[in-house]
Amino acid sequence: MSKAYIIEVHNRTAGIVAGDEHGFRFFSSERAFDQLEGREFRSAREAERAATALLEARGTSVSVPMLAAAF
Repeated sequence: MSKAYIIEVHNRTAGIVAGDEHGFRFFSSERAFDQLEGREFRSAREAERAATALLEARGTSVSVPMLAAAF
């Protein structure tokens, strides 16, 4: 049985990890996470932490656009 999980970070789809007997390999779905492409992790959670750390290191995780209210 194959194991695959979607990795999301701050409402962004970072990629997927596919599991095998060696661990979980990361496949990027967005350029911001290409640095993790092909990297192997012990668990899907470890891949998620790496994607979160990468995004936060770039300083793009906290910038959520403000919605302007029209009054």
